[in-house]
Amino acid sequence: MKFAVRQDFTFPSDVVAEVFTDPALYPWFAKLPKVTVPEVLARDVEGDRVRLRIRYRFGGNLSSAARAVIDPAKLTWVDESVHDLGDHTVSFVLHPDHYGDRFHCRGRYEFVDTPTGCTRRADIDLKVSFLIVGRAVEGAIASGLREHLDDEVGIVEAYLRARAG
Repeated sequence: MKFAVRQDFTFPSDVVAEVFTDPALYPWFAKLPKVTVPEVLARDVEGDRVRLRIRYRFGGNLSSAARAVIDPAKLTWVDESVHDLGDHTVSFVLHPDHYGDRFHCRGRYEFVDTPTGCTRRADIDLKVSFLIVGRAVEGAIASGLREHLDDEVGIVEAYLRARAG
C-alpha cells in the first residue's frame, strides 16, 4: 500500500527539518497517544547528513482481529532515517524487532517552504503479510502512521517555541 501524508508547520523548512535531528525532541513524543517515549539509539553527522536510529514501542490499543495475529508487546521497531538538511528531505526504513518477515515500511519526507511556514510531504510504502487479516492490519497501521505524523505537528511546534525561549 502506498500512501501520502501532508502536514503544515508554522516554522520554515530549514528549522523543522533540523529539529527532527535533535535527540532532545524525542522525549516530547511521550505526549503522543499510540507510542511510548522513543529511544534515540544513534545519531551520526556527516556534513549536511544526519543518520538517526530511533526505537519506538506501540502504546495504543489493537483491534481484536489484529490481536489474533499480533502480540502488542512485540510491536517495537527501529526507525532508521537519513536527514539531508541541505535538501530538507528525509528517507526512512522501519525495521520491526518482531514480525520482520511480515512487515515492510519505507518512505521519504520533504519539507517545503510556504508563505506561512512549511509543509511536510510524506510518501510511504507499507506492506503487511498476514493471511486473511493482512489488508486490515495494513490499513490500521497506515491510519496509525497518518495520525502519528499529524500529532507530531503540535509537539514539534511546542518544542520549537520552548527552545526559542
